[in-house]
Amino acid sequence: MEPPFSYLEPVMIRQAAIALMLAALPAPLLAAPALSPADTAREDAGIRQVIADMQAAWNRGDYRGYMAGFQNPGVIFVSGGKFQDGWQGTLDHYIRDYGDSVDTRGTLTFSDIRIEFLAPDAAQLISRYHLERPQKAMSGINTRLMRKIDGRWLIALNHVSAYDVPPAGK
Repeated sequence: MEPPFSYLEPVMIRQAAIALMLAALPAPLLAAPALSPADTAREDAGIRQVIADMQAAWNRGDYRGYMAGFQNPGVIFVSGGKFQDGWQGTLDHYIRDYGDSVDTRGTLTFSDIRIEFLAPDAAQLISRYHLERPQKAMSGINTRLMRKIDGRWLIALNHVSAYDVPPAGK
């Protein structure tokens, strides 16, 4: 009669061997290299400049300039509880649904920007946004995965969480 659970022994032995190998590795090999304080400050400023450039482009009605902050074509957009249709589909949506007029496009502001570096070429950015416009103001939070690609910080993943803004005076 075979002892119970004997079929798990090879799996447990393999898991133990992997754990021992990982424990034997020097700690720096297990963690992403950290940025120096000077590098962190420089890269943080670079990311903030991308966001400032996007805000300025939106506010002057330059949707292509706004989209220059996103990885093209590989960006992933999540908004309204669904995946958007990539870089080009998002640009088409902005042009179609927000139009040329400042009244329909609104004035965009990003604030409370928080950046955490995950690796020298990856950072998480969380910020608030507010789109002020006569017909319906919009506010919410962006969660973004920033990647440094060919020396430029770009948004590789953008998740938007919106909430209703009460009309002015209410």
